[in-house]
Amino acid sequence: MSPGTNEDARERDRADEAGRPASGERPESGRVRALRLAACVAALAVAMTAGAVVLGSRDDAGDRAVAAAPAAAPELLASGDLDAGISALQSHLKAQPRDFTGWATLGVAYVEQARTHGDPSRYPQAERALDRSLELEPRNDQALAGRAALAAARHDFGRALRQADEALAENAYNERALSTRIDALVELGRYKEASAAADRADARRPGIPVFTRYAYVRELRGDVRTARRVLKQALAGATAPGDIAYVATSLGQLAWREGDHEEALKHFGSALRADGAYLPALEGRARAQAANGDRAAAILGMEAVVARSPLPGPLVVLGELYEARGAGGDRAKAREQYALVDAWTALARANAVNADLDTALAAADHGDRGAALRAARAEWERRRTVHTADALAWALHVNGRDEEALPFARRATATGYRDAVFLYHRGVVEHATGHDAAARRSLASALRLNPGFSPVGAERAERTLKSLGGAE
Repeated sequence: MSPGTNEDARERDRADEAGRPASGERPESGRVRALRLAACVAALAVAMTAGAVVLGSRDDAGDRAVAAAPAAAPELLASGDLDAGISALQSHLKAQPRDFTGWATLGVAYVEQARTHGDPSRYPQAERALDRSLELEPRNDQALAGRAALAAARHDFGRALRQADEALAENAYNERALSTRIDALVELGRYKEASAAADRADARRPGIPVFTRYAYVRELRGDVRTARRVLKQALAGATAPGDIAYVATSLGQLAWREGDHEEALKHFGSALRADGAYLPALEGRARAQAANGDRAAAILGMEAVVARSPLPGPLVVLGELYEARGAGGDRAKAREQYALVDAWTALARANAVNADLDTALAAADHGDRGAALRAARAEWERRRTVHTADALAWALHVNGRDEEALPFARRATATGYRDAVFLYHRGVVEHATGHDAAARRSLASALRLNPGFSPVGAERAERTLKSLGGAE
């Protein structure tokens, strides 16, 4: 037996461990409808663990995995089939367990898999893979950047910023670290610094990951025209199906926020022609269909989304679509979706994901209002963004503390970012505090900007505006 055999065996054991599904994973047996909370939690576990099962790779993926040099490991994910790419990486690491680049790539792939499947149980696996990469090659920028992306995925944006800076100290041109740094600054509410970071990233590594973030930073400052132009330029240069789906969906989401539902549907359609299973495009299409009055198609689409990725946003929208439809059993179906939000939040926290913003937004309208306020306050202390200001304003409102809510509702709309939900929340708070003229303006602006912004909220906005005498 050669001296390296025992160490190689231990490395193969690590590769085997990295490739095993998380404890308790089992194939999906179908979503169970109209059950109590305990059954809802079980249904969520089934949906999430089944979605994370690694699929078999194509025939050529395995050959390339064994033959690939360490620097080529990221190529194993280039096919666009994330699950197959992960399977190929796992095979590669069994054959070459000391490939630090392969471990870094696997860690990042797990982060992406967690995001696309709505499965935070993948994050511990990502952490182990990234740690292994750094054990093999301390300070390698791929793993450092992956660690920053993992922190951002867990909503620990202060850590994400620090770790992105660590990666950039090793390689100032690392695209993932540049992108994560922008994300972290945005999510910390440091918009001026985020804008500078986007400019710097664009100068160093122009490309689709940077372009989409550059566009969003501009949108946050109210510059929708520049955001749209940059995204269209990015789409014109995209060739890979995954890139086309990503950028087209970003254009669709921008059009949606601007209330152009037909344009949004066109972009989501382009995204789905490139990748028919791309969940953000499926979700966006369902939202736009609902806004266009095609509730039946919207419900079918959102049901498909939450069956694969039961995240809080889609779950709440589906619940509200059931409420708006109001057919027999729809109230029970809606309650099931809201209960699944609680179950997802518990699972996220068990895997070190900060879910306070998700909790605050969902619970304020459909859950424990006291818990919503506690979560919103905690999130505001961590990061002061337009989104956390809006969440805190709304949580204060539903708890009857409108005078406290008003400054936060105004702050949520202060940067120029255009979001009908923010305007709706501001209008309701203004009405509750006796600022009726301002409330009329805010509510009318919300409905003018995006009249289908929410299956339930848009109708409430119309009723409140009507009670105030209608738009000026």
